[in-house]
Amino acid sequence: MMTILLRARIFLLLFCYLVLTLPPARAQEAPAQNPPQQTKPTPDDAGPDTDNGTIILKKKKEADEPPPPPAPVTPKVKNPDNETFSLRVDVPIVNIDASVILDKTHQFVPGLKANNFLILEDGVPQTITSVRTTQTPITAVMLLEFAANSYYLINDMRNASYYFFRSLRPDDYIAVITYDLRTHILTDFTNNKDLIAQSLQSLMIPGFSDTDMFDALYETLDRTSRIEGRKYIILIGSGRDTFSKLTLDKILAKVKASQNVTIFTISTGAMLNELRGGGGPRELDYLQAQNQLQTFARMTGGLSFAPIFQGELPDIFGQINQSIRNEYILTYRPSNNKNDGSYRKVKVLLVDNEGHPLRMQDEKGKPQKYSVIARDGYNAKLPVE
Repeated sequence: MMTILLRARIFLLLFCYLVLTLPPARAQEAPAQNPPQQTKPTPDDAGPDTDNGTIILKKKKEADEPPPPPAPVTPKVKNPDNETFSLRVDVPIVNIDASVILDKTHQFVPGLKANNFLILEDGVPQTITSVRTTQTPITAVMLLEFAANSYYLINDMRNASYYFFRSLRPDDYIAVITYDLRTHILTDFTNNKDLIAQSLQSLMIPGFSDTDMFDALYETLDRTSRIEGRKYIILIGSGRDTFSKLTLDKILAKVKASQNVTIFTISTGAMLNELRGGGGPRELDYLQAQNQLQTFARMTGGLSFAPIFQGELPDIFGQINQSIRNEYILTYRPSNNKNDGSYRKVKVLLVDNEGHPLRMQDEKGKPQKYSVIARDGYNAKLPVE
């Protein structure tokens, strides 16, 4: 009995303890978590949330302002070392080579000044800016007709050519080309006199009687166009053309368009006709051919010769040599400065201080006739595209 009472008391004490210590039933639900309190910002002393009256805008510190944009820097341009730059204006300048030769003695007339020359371009007087003389090295081609119809003159032409080659200087360059139905280069440009002589000695017996002179001259002009500076062509032949692909008009256009080239011609037609007894229809052919050779020389400022006797050849080569060696270079700016590619006719005259034709006299006061040798025109430049 005592045991039962003791157990009942213990159970009662345990029940009371549990009742007192357990929370109410709603406390068993997960308690709602309160959101964290937001700390109210402290109002600015001069902000709109204060009751201080007038709103004072607080000055921003300089550090708070964004930096101003940098001022534009003017780039400094400096030329590379040892280099200069300039504006180039293309103003036309024309150079005319002119020789003044006494008709009787074939001597060059030195000592002329700028006021002794008058240049007419398309009939309009031009202002000459400079006049100078030159004795330039020779770059020349001897273009020699080598065909059956000129066989009788081969030795004479060869011997006369030696006279010309003996006067060559170390800085002169000569090429020897022959032609019949086609061109043959015996010697390309060289200053070796022995080599030139050997090439001429190789001319023995021609293989053809036909002569395509127009084609040969055209090819020679093409060849010389690749060489800088002044060039000379000494054309020796009858002037007759048989089966050229080119016409006279085409070769004249080529001659007209070729710059810095002077053509000297030696017509052998008169000598050949004299050897044949003269007269007949062949003489008319030679005269027509001779006129063609004269035209080539006149257009380029060269000399044309038509000897009757072989003995005249050495003197002719002497005149050619002197004409090449002694020239006046006349420079002027054309009054017509259009770059239109047109052909401008040029005429060079000699005048005295009053503008009258210049008269020359020898030491005894005897009038001396002279000739002014210069090309009769040039092609203006084409417009730059």
